Amino acid sequence: MSEALLVWLVAINVVTAGAYAYDKLAAPRGRRRVRERTLWLLCLAGGVLGAWIVFLGMRHKTLHRSFWAVQSIASVVWLVVILVLLAS
Repeated sequence: MSEALLVWLVAINVVTAGAYAYDKLAAPRGRRRVRERTLWLLCLAGGVLGAWIVFLGMRHKTLHRSFWAVQSIASVVWLVVILVLLAS
């Protein structure tokens, strides 16, 4: 796996976890929320680990089937990408 991809994955996972956590904490305070589409795109862009950590750790969006679907699909896609890159 290239160093650039590794840096990207670390960065996008930190950003994704931060966005999910911010959204979770903003909800009960009536503050501006992060759009669901933005959270999905961050997850699909490679932030699947950060998304799962906050999703399960803070129980954020766990009742939304769409989040289970997007995160599961993104996880499989990124797992395949990483496995293919490691095999080559």
